[in-house]
Amino acid sequence: MTGKTQTSNVTNKNDPRSLNSRVFIGNLNTAIVKKTDIEVIFSKYGKIVGCSVHKGYAFVQYVNERNARAAVAGENARIIAGQPLVMKISRCLINGRLMCFCS
Repeated sequence: MTGKTQTSNVTNKNDPRSLNSRVFIGNLNTAIVKKTDIEVIFSKYGKIVGCSVHKGYAFVQYVNERNARAAVAGENARIIAGQPLVMKISRCLINGRLMCFCS
């Protein structure tokens, strides 16, 4: 092991208390940008406890809402791999399902 802190692949989508510290990253070129890239880019805003990457989007789970809001403010519309990021705070749960992204 290299001594780096490993982040979980889980971003607490089912925990209502953690939704305000969970960031949605849309319009992500996941053919080029990988989980480790996301962790490097977004770790400057605070401790990341989880990161999940899907085709075209990702979620980053911070330890608190302040870090998540700083990441959205600092990186929204940033061009990465030729595409502008669309970032929002995830915080809407309906019947245990994430239904919208609110900032």
